[in-house]
Amino acid sequence: MSDPPSEELQLHHLYVKVCGLRKPEEVEAAVAGGASAVGFILTTSPRRLSPAEARPLAALVPPGVAKVAVFRGEPLEEVRRAATVAGADTIQLHGGEPPEAFTALRADGFRLIRATSPESGDPLTAGAYGEDMLIIDSPRPGSGERWSPESLPEQPTGSWVLSGGLSPDNVVDAVTALRPWGVDVSSGVESSRGVKDVGLIEKFLTGVRGMRS
Repeated sequence: MSDPPSEELQLHHLYVKVCGLRKPEEVEAAVAGGASAVGFILTTSPRRLSPAEARPLAALVPPGVAKVAVFRGEPLEEVRRAATVAGADTIQLHGGEPPEAFTALRADGFRLIRATSPESGDPLTAGAYGEDMLIIDSPRPGSGERWSPESLPEQPTGSWVLSGGLSPDNVVDAVTALRPWGVDVSSGVESSRGVKDVGLIEKFLTGVRGMRS
């Protein structure tokens, strides 16, 4: 059995997703800052885009950076259609979908992200439903609310991503404390609800880069 990766190696490969992007300059700032993935909200949200609006933004994303379409509770056929039209290569399900939904979408060739909260009762092991990675978020996703580590019923395992209330001011402390495989930010890089601030995106990614070095 090989040794577990060191903390330095884990930080070097820290996955970073910037979600809820709606403008070309936001996508460009995320990509230039070293984001691993960019997210487009195709479900009910102040950050919602239509698949047709997301498509030209996805076209700006270079190979090696994931293009994530985020859904919550939509029928699988709509998820497939919207993600394809948007040009996404990854689907994030944030509505408590069953394992069968992930199995069906896996057959379509998408990479998969399962998002949940500590209070959901869902398993906190990445891959439990066949997903590639697990996001642990606040009970109200996109609200900017932080959740307490004490609310975790178990220690998350595998490729799990910390989300919920992260910002340029707290991401370093949060990663240091919880040692997630990755981080996901949306409201923490906004000047007002649903309105991204390019400067905050750059500041967030600069802080994460400092941990990787």
